[in-house]
Amino acid sequence: MAAIFVRFETPKELADKIYKAVELARDTGRIKKGTNEVTKIIERGDAKFVVMAEDVSPPEILAHIPLLCEEKSVPYGYVPSKTELGGSAGIKKGTASIAVMDPGKASDLLKEIVGEIEKLRK
Repeated sequence: MAAIFVRFETPKELADKIYKAVELARDTGRIKKGTNEVTKIIERGDAKFVVMAEDVSPPEILAHIPLLCEEKSVPYGYVPSKTELGGSAGIKKGTASIAVMDPGKASDLLKEIVGEIEKLRK
């Protein structure tokens, strides 16, 4: 069963693209890690894309993020593993969520990801 905050199923290929986009944005742009930081960035209107890990416990930590993203028209996606998300973000431990503020060289890849997510949500 999916966590309460997961609004659509993410195929593995798409999750892999999201990890890659996070790595590219980390190296060539700007990202913020951790749910508190991510929440602030979305509220300020600085988030270009938000990624949430599906395996967070308790899931309530991320319950507000999809709603906030929708309210602020920020595209978002899911990945299966917080450990892998942390790795993509360049940290040794897992992270529940990250926000891409400046995609850097991940810009085109993010556009592609957002397009695929929009199809999934229909």
